[in-house]
Amino acid sequence: MTESTWQLVLDSFWPLLDGAIRGTIPLALSSFAIGLVLALGLALMRLSGRAWVSGIARGYISIVRGTPLLVQLFVIFYGLPSIGLVIDPWPSAVVAFSLNVGGYAAEVIRAAILSVPKGQWEAAYMIGMSHRRALGRIILPQAARVSVPPLSNTFISLVKDTSLASLILVTELFRQAQEIAAFSQEFMLLYLEAALLYWVICLVLSSGQGMLEKRLDRYVAH
Repeated sequence: MTESTWQLVLDSFWPLLDGAIRGTIPLALSSFAIGLVLALGLALMRLSGRAWVSGIARGYISIVRGTPLLVQLFVIFYGLPSIGLVIDPWPSAVVAFSLNVGGYAAEVIRAAILSVPKGQWEAAYMIGMSHRRALGRIILPQAARVSVPPLSNTFISLVKDTSLASLILVTELFRQAQEIAAFSQEFMLLYLEAALLYWVICLVLSSGQGMLEKRLDRYVAH
């Protein structure tokens, strides 16, 4: 690299990092939190004994998992205004990512709930717990431990997927890279630098995932 190239890398580092801190990470965290709440509701609907309730959740999950995230994002930001519903870029991204996470994470949570032995339900009923109380106090805490690895992977994927928000003018890491690259005409350099930052963020998250799994593993009987 020439001196000017190194200088460009140094000069662009802080704007890219700022885009990650103020855009990418908050967008991923807020979308994931909302998506988890939606996913829990969908998972419980899927487990419902009422066919129509389960059918609604099944249909939603099928649509989300069967269509590209980019299309979902464009429908919300570019499509909804055609029917009079205009949403700003940031809320549009949060809505799209949350709905997407909800569809994928719902099946993870449902599988985790089903993995809890039926004897746990029976034991809860024997000591007088209602279905709702048993679910909240006995079943979901155990299911949470099982679902941590796949949900963590979902979050890491979401962090990378937030780069799609640049296509609807949300200022985040990749959007910053695009703007600097357009000005400097160093597209390869800036995109590689952005990719490196995404990689580092995902490495940190993967490390945190491993520590969380080890911590939760202490409470699981072997």
